[in-house]
Amino acid sequence: MVPLSMYLLVAAGMFCIGVYGVLARRNAVAILMSVELMLSAVNINLIGFWRYGAPGVIAGQVFSAFVFVIAAAEASVGLAIIISIYRTRRSVVVEDVNLLKG
Repeated sequence: MVPLSMYLLVAAGMFCIGVYGVLARRNAVAILMSVELMLSAVNINLIGFWRYGAPGVIAGQVFSAFVFVIAAAEASVGLAIIISIYRTRRSVVVEDVNLLKG
């Protein structure tokens, strides 16, 4: 049986890699992938705590399913926005996007 601390270490590592990817990348698609990596780390935490906390109750699995749905919606909306910006600006570099400036 794998201890809970191993799940938490893997999830913390994945989350830190995701945060680094969001803060260090200039490409919008890479930033979107880093956010997905952070959401996957959250799922690992939810399932790990569910498994070691109260395995008879399915609350951890339900929360994890909600996070999957949110991640899928975020990916589809994010990619749609990125494609729209690419069609108008011909670039997916985040610093080049200044659509809200007058």
